[in-house]
Amino acid sequence: MKKSARSPYALAGLLVITLLTTAAQAQDAKPGDPAAAQKKVAMCIGCHAIPGYQSSFPEIHRVPMISGQTAKYIVSALQAYQKGDRKHPTMKGIAASLTEQDMLDIGSYYEASGKNLPPTPARNKAGTSAEIDALLKRGNCISCHGENLNKPIDASYPKLAGQHSDYLYVAMKSYQIDKNPQIGRNNAIMATQAKMFTHAELKQLSAYIGGLGGDLKTVPQSRFKTQ
Repeated sequence: MKKSARSPYALAGLLVITLLTTAAQAQDAKPGDPAAAQKKVAMCIGCHAIPGYQSSFPEIHRVPMISGQTAKYIVSALQAYQKGDRKHPTMKGIAASLTEQDMLDIGSYYEASGKNLPPTPARNKAGTSAEIDALLKRGNCISCHGENLNKPIDASYPKLAGQHSDYLYVAMKSYQIDKNPQIGRNNAIMATQAKMFTHAELKQLSAYIGGLGGDLKTVPQSRFKTQ
């Protein structure tokens, strides 16, 4: 005898229960606590707390500096890796293990990390050229990432100034990739902007942005820290 399909009412009931459970979990989350993240960042410091540490996927580049980044952006990025909107096997595995509270705590930890250290100085002493100005205007970069690309208009947008140029180049190229199960980032705004540039132009932009002074840092930390 065949099992009867669930009625639309039963399915609707399951949907309501799922939505209520998700909402309850979100309400249970507390504001991010840097102290609570002390042990949670153990999986982060093996890459992000080593100056100059390089990743080989999808090509060799330095892993991004995240100390001094906004907490809201870090949470947004982790959620994107968890959902698959950002494709990266290692980061997806890490994000999959995190609860919403974990992400909030980790975000707060890295926003606070390095605040007692001086800002990263500018390495680009020459300022912008007419060519770089034109690229920045075409991409409308300042409208989201703010003054000096270090004061985003919304905390869910990243600070870019001083970030490793090779990472920026890989990240911006990833927004140009469609329908690849292993590589790429799904973000309608960034995809539209990135697709306006050639790889050579993205490399120019990345080099300029990486030479700006800003808040981003790599704060060395022992991977065996247990405090």
